[in-house]
Amino acid sequence: MGFSSYFLIVWDFIKFARDSDIPVGPGRGSAVGSLVAYCLKITDLDPLKFGLIFERFLNPDRISMPDIDTDFCVERRDEVIAYVTEKYGKDRVAQIVTFGTMAARAAIRDAGRALAIPLPDVDRVAKLIPSGPGGLSIAKALEQIPELRLLYDMNPQIRRLVDTANSIEGLARHASTHAAGVVISKNPLIEHVPLVRIGEGDVNTQYEMGDVERVGLLKMDFLGLRNLTVMKAATDEIRRTTDPAFDLATIPDDDARTYEMLGRARPWASFSSNPKACDGSASISSRRRWPTSSRSSRFTGPVRWTGFRNISTTSTAAPSRHTSTPNSSAF
Repeated sequence: MGFSSYFLIVWDFIKFARDSDIPVGPGRGSAVGSLVAYCLKITDLDPLKFGLIFERFLNPDRISMPDIDTDFCVERRDEVIAYVTEKYGKDRVAQIVTFGTMAARAAIRDAGRALAIPLPDVDRVAKLIPSGPGGLSIAKALEQIPELRLLYDMNPQIRRLVDTANSIEGLARHASTHAAGVVISKNPLIEHVPLVRIGEGDVNTQYEMGDVERVGLLKMDFLGLRNLTVMKAATDEIRRTTDPAFDLATIPDDDARTYEMLGRARPWASFSSNPKACDGSASISSRRRWPTSSRSSRFTGPVRWTGFRNISTTSTAAPSRHTSTPNSSAF
């Protein structure tokens, strides 16, 4: 399928990062199902050992480039992009633009300013429209929120405000740089896409990610992951203070008891501040004692993940049951 050069480009910039002591993730998503990626050390997980499904990564129905998302230390990600830019040419490498669009509330507020409608009236309408992940479009809000519908029907000024906002909702509001996407071209990029410099930053394509792929350009994902930065700092501190030879790679990746616990749908035991919750079946990195004051009472249930370490518990106590419901936001 002609993907050899794709694999080798990914291999090359990951090798540069490792040679430069820049933390690199072990692999994420479907890429860890590829034995070729594992043999090239693009990923660190043996797909045969863990029975990972290759067809998620590449199959006859998927004719686009394989998707290899690569994580780098968030503080040194730019060094990897600079390496790629220097190697393939400044005129052949660019980051990808992304457009922030006008959400419902923002459209109401912008329309209100343009129409010189009193701010209290604009705020009243905007606050009636739910925002966030469960938000509604203006059209849906008119259908589902009786108070908004009543204002719309009874007040000509509000009707004009809502109709104007509805006409601009979803339009591009501003351009910024995509969090991960970088394109690499065999020829100068100006032969394929228009380019733009956003602020004082680097050159970006004026096409969004999907359009960049549709015109045939090679898109790579360089993700900045703060977890890797924290792990690097922790590893350096352990080497400095405790064990000069410490290496994260020596931590086993086949902790059978932890996986068995996860298989019993009890993952919150790994996040618990109560050691008995793990009933001796999980290997956890720490058992932090949280304060018991009212200000910290929210930690009595599941708490955020601190990472697995091969420190097996020896408790034989019966499993304890949390009275609180596991909260995914704590993970």
